[in-house]
Amino acid sequence: MTVMKELIQQDLEKLDREQLQQVFEFIAFLKFRARLVTIPAIDETNLAALYSEFAEEDRQLAELGISEYAELLKHEDLA
Repeated sequence: MTVMKELIQQDLEKLDREQLQQVFEFIAFLKFRARLVTIPAIDETNLAALYSEFAEEDRQLAELGISEYAELLKHEDLA
């Protein structure tokens, strides 16, 4: 890697101001892109477990809601 740095340094010394500006902007772009790439990949196994957990919770809430709704209908019929 040291040899590569030396070769880059030699090439940089040959560039004019405008070319150095372009190199600088390209390095800034590479740094920006590197930050975007480091977003962690989605673990599908973990997603499946979460989906299953929330599906069960949703089912329980729906059943509770149905029971409460049935009670409300009973009270409405009595009124």
